[in-house]
Amino acid sequence: MPGPVLHVGAVLSCPHTGPVTPQTGNSRVLVNGLPVVTATDTYPVTGCPFQVPVGAGTTPQPCVQVQWTTPAARVLVNGQPAVLATSVGVGVSAEGIPQGPPTVAGFQVRAVAS
Repeated sequence: MPGPVLHVGAVLSCPHTGPVTPQTGNSRVLVNGLPVVTATDTYPVTGCPFQVPVGAGTTPQPCVQVQWTTPAARVLVNGQPAVLATSVGVGVSAEGIPQGPPTVAGFQVRAVAS
């Protein structure tokens, strides 16, 4: 599905409103002067407030990263698929447990891809 290309300045959050800070090694492909992010970049989550109710055998499961499952199909950045505002992703805990889709709130609208 077509959508705006995300860059490191995009405003992202985990399903529980924890901020996501895209980190990329790309410095060659820019949008609005900021590096474009790809599906293989890292998307750490800081301060996810989600906690499993404390009980015997339970551990907190806050989101620690976001993984993208459906990035751009036709646009590659340094050989890796770009992430779009319409891409599907999932927040995951430290144990790899899926937590739900991230929220993409702020992004540029000039460069659109599919």
